[in-house]
Amino acid sequence: MSLTTRVLIALTAGVGVGLLLSEIDPNLSRSVASAVEPVGTLFVNAIRMTVIPLVVSSLIVGIATSASGAAVAKIGGRGILVFLLLLTASGIVGALVSPPVLSRINVDGAAVASLRASAASGPNVATGNAVQTPAEWLVALVPSNPFKAAADGAMLPLIIFALVLGLALISAPATSRDRIVTVFRGVAESMLVVVRWLMVVAPIGVFALALPLVARLGLSAIGALATYVVLVSLAVAVFSLGVLYPAAVLIGGVKFRDFAKAAAPAQAVAISARSSLAALPALIDGARNKLGLPEEITGFFLPLASATFRVGATLGLTTGSVFIARLYGVDIGPSQLVTIVLTAIITSFSIPGIPGGSIIAMVPVLTSVGLPIEGIGILLGVDTIPDMFRTAANVTGQLAAATVVSRGAPRAERLEPAPSTA
Repeated sequence: MSLTTRVLIALTAGVGVGLLLSEIDPNLSRSVASAVEPVGTLFVNAIRMTVIPLVVSSLIVGIATSASGAAVAKIGGRGILVFLLLLTASGIVGALVSPPVLSRINVDGAAVASLRASAASGPNVATGNAVQTPAEWLVALVPSNPFKAAADGAMLPLIIFALVLGLALISAPATSRDRIVTVFRGVAESMLVVVRWLMVVAPIGVFALALPLVARLGLSAIGALATYVVLVSLAVAVFSLGVLYPAAVLIGGVKFRDFAKAAAPAQAVAISARSSLAALPALIDGARNKLGLPEEITGFFLPLASATFRVGATLGLTTGSVFIARLYGVDIGPSQLVTIVLTAIITSFSIPGIPGGSIIAMVPVLTSVGLPIEGIGILLGVDTIPDMFRTAANVTGQLAAATVVSRGAPRAERLEPAPSTA
């Protein structure tokens, strides 16, 4: 039985038991929820344990290794600019669309108060009272002490420190750079192993998080989760058709039909496997044989994009954060939305190309604005369908970025299917 199936079964069981308890006896449901919650908290804390070393190490290694060499000197700058522009557009769409739609979700005030009271105390629980001025927000981006930022869970300043360190390593002597990169690569790979271990016990964590949530919210939780799934799926699909395809056609200079034919096989793999890396061979084949993109694009840029560029994830992270804020009754102001989008953009570069990788990356996005991270366990349970759409958008964005970066470069000879002689 696949992990997705086991997680869905656990989510269904948690929702069913929570609804049953809420209907039978409210006092009993509260008692059971309080007894089960520590298990869910342990699962969330275990995920949080991996976040800082995984995100920081991945960013440092990615920058220090991929931001050097002749190939990057030629096309890396344009590629990074295209990445940032598309990621910014994705985050802005999520920030504009999700608040008005999710504000229509009706959640009982008493249930919200109960959820917020049950959230783990500390800096990850938002109160909605401490709102930074723009000047304070800007100053706080550069950490005076990165270790204190890590201890405080201040992810955006910590990510900026990782970016600066990665860029500095490019100019460091090769021997020193290689030693440091080896250490950080080992940390990142070890954390991925821990994440795989956590995914094995994810059904238990999802059950322990879903039951208390539904026991407190009742039937309104079902409608809220359904709204979230539909919103993310539709928003990502519309973004792909409204932004990524036009970018490839109007800026990249390829025909709509050619781009659609080149992207379709990779999209099919992405939807079925929910992995950008699994779709890379089909992506390279489409770029090389259907669009005729040059070798430096298919041999260097697309693997780099597949490993680092997640345009669908940025929209999903933004929408998921707004959804959790709504679920816990936390008001998100303009400055918090900006922080969410910026953190989602930067964090997206470190998302592993595996099923559900965006859920792990949601932790730093939530902590950047002090939102309760307990809600990610619930999103993990309903993430299958949104993850399919996000991953398809990721590979579409990678191919669109490749066409934009290669604009003006000579096209290789395209390999079209031979006509049938039957």
